[in-house]
Amino acid sequence: MATNLEYNTSNLDKKTLLNLYVRMLKPRLIEEKMLVLLRQGKISKWFSGIGQEAISVGVTSSLLKEEYILPMHRNLGVFTSREIPLHRLFSQWQGKMKGFTKGRDRSFHFGTQEFNIVGMISHLGPQLGIADGIALANKLKQNNQVCAVFTGEGGTSEGDFHEALNVASVWSLPVLFCIENNGYGLSTPTSEQYRCENLADRGIGYGMESHIIEGNNILEVYSKVSQLAKAIRKNPRPVLLEFKTFRMRGHEEASGTKYVPDELMKEWSVKDPLINYESFLLSEKILTKDFIEQTTKEIKAEIDEHLQLAFNEETIVPDLQTELNDVYQAHQQEIIAPTNQKSNIRLIDAISKGLRESMEKYDDLVIMGQDIAEYGGVFKITEGFTEQFGNDRVRNTPICESAIVAAAYGLSINGMKAVMEMQFADFVSSGFNPIVNLLAKSNYRWNQNADVVVRMPCGAGVGAGPFHSQTNEAWFTKTPGLKVIYPAFPQDAKGLLCAAINDPNPVLFFEHKALYRSVYQEVSDDYFTIEIGKANLLKEGNDVTVISYGAGVHWALEVLENNPEIHADMIDLRTLQPLDVETIYTSVRKTGKAIFLQEDSQFGGIASDVSALITENCFEDLDAPVKRVASIETPIPFQGELEKQYLPKNRFESELKLLLNY
Repeated sequence: MATNLEYNTSNLDKKTLLNLYVRMLKPRLIEEKMLVLLRQGKISKWFSGIGQEAISVGVTSSLLKEEYILPMHRNLGVFTSREIPLHRLFSQWQGKMKGFTKGRDRSFHFGTQEFNIVGMISHLGPQLGIADGIALANKLKQNNQVCAVFTGEGGTSEGDFHEALNVASVWSLPVLFCIENNGYGLSTPTSEQYRCENLADRGIGYGMESHIIEGNNILEVYSKVSQLAKAIRKNPRPVLLEFKTFRMRGHEEASGTKYVPDELMKEWSVKDPLINYESFLLSEKILTKDFIEQTTKEIKAEIDEHLQLAFNEETIVPDLQTELNDVYQAHQQEIIAPTNQKSNIRLIDAISKGLRESMEKYDDLVIMGQDIAEYGGVFKITEGFTEQFGNDRVRNTPICESAIVAAAYGLSINGMKAVMEMQFADFVSSGFNPIVNLLAKSNYRWNQNADVVVRMPCGAGVGAGPFHSQTNEAWFTKTPGLKVIYPAFPQDAKGLLCAAINDPNPVLFFEHKALYRSVYQEVSDDYFTIEIGKANLLKEGNDVTVISYGAGVHWALEVLENNPEIHADMIDLRTLQPLDVETIYTSVRKTGKAIFLQEDSQFGGIASDVSALITENCFEDLDAPVKRVASIETPIPFQGELEKQYLPKNRFESELKLLLNY
């Protein structure tokens, strides 16, 4: 029988050839069934990979089961080739409990450590950075494993694509970057996506080996990827693969294919990977019609049986406590008491010591950031770290915040710990997506911890202007799944940083730059931790409750010291998420008045939420409205007098006295 593709069976035995056929047939038959169920209204949505099965099957079959693979929504063949029980896939697609995400994520947006698969998010690019992190862990463990990650030609337009490939190249990471070039990003053709002739040509710019592969030819895919995977295991390096293929159906079924020219559809229809391979095997007498019929019958029976199991499974009954409990990974904090042996050191020294002692405690902890290695970071917090821990664990990064956050997440997926230094908290906007969509949602989505601490040097008062002075903690306190720490004193900074690194959940750790070298304290010399989520009552009094964190604590204490007639409870929150509401409520119920001082601008800041909580829970105990004092509603100016006007420090005393006289 004639085929429209050329096959080379060199070094492939009959068993392998047949196995590849069966592995392609299975997702095709599942898809055909899903399209029927979609029309019947029994499933809500479907992203078809018909016509692209050879890529998913070929790549997955080339990898070892213990090697991670990061598929997309058209890679059903990845899941079936990893031999995931079909009823679990069907349960996942129907939002049932026996799926992988407890009904919280749909279709192929799921991961499973059991099968070494990491699920995508709809922001396609970040998963490329995750692959970098997984591959980095493989390289550091010296386990001779490769990692494969998928994207489409549309996804190559995202900045994360560039960042991930650049990092992988600079660090020589064992990653297979697999581009499925199927001609369209939803409805946008390649001519409107990029100008280069082939996406594989981009490998030149990264100093990266690249190959163009006929994506509809299962033997070419399998043979080439197998060859490359073996080579990469021996000599770790990234490789860029462009698979030429075509999407025979719509982006999803509701979108249709009206935008595709008829001649283009006809051209690719004769290159169907399954039909062509089947014809080839029949012509070579490797495959028989009886085998096809029997195998088809068995797969269809398996599909029907497992569909019934999924249909029979009870619909999820929402349980509020279960939902809330799964936002964070359960963690029993290990509180290690500080010793009495102390040294008078600065906040910056305390952070450095906490980081160094954590590196000594955890051999699998990696810290990453711009200029943090030999240079020691722009604030010299990691000075001397490379001499002690080496460049493998103390890693300079390119300027690519998004990819490094994603890579930190990949390290966690592969069983390691990561601390990333955001050179300035302002720059986190370039890494915002992976923080709020990967780290924050990880445990809730698929019970995967995100053992990542992002250090955030922040704050005004040093004349650094609009792009090096923000305190943007409110961006993250409202994001479920993140913990946010903001210490004011060296002892707290060290103990809370150690606790944050211990915690398997993602932590944003804010460090005020103006406090780095101005605040001294007696700090315990040995390793210790402080409980995350506990505020500190610094002063006690009955007149008013003063609440703050970071630099605001010092501003408030100065005012109270200058006004000894004011007897206040002074609360240093230390942790903004989770928030110690009980300490706040206890104090307010005693004093009857509350004032919140924050460096962040007022609208949308944490002061607003705390004020609302106090009003809702302590209303009958209040003798006055809750007062908020914050920076003005402008960007942070550079010039000294303008900066002073911006900050709330000089307004706090008068606002406090107005409240007391209410």
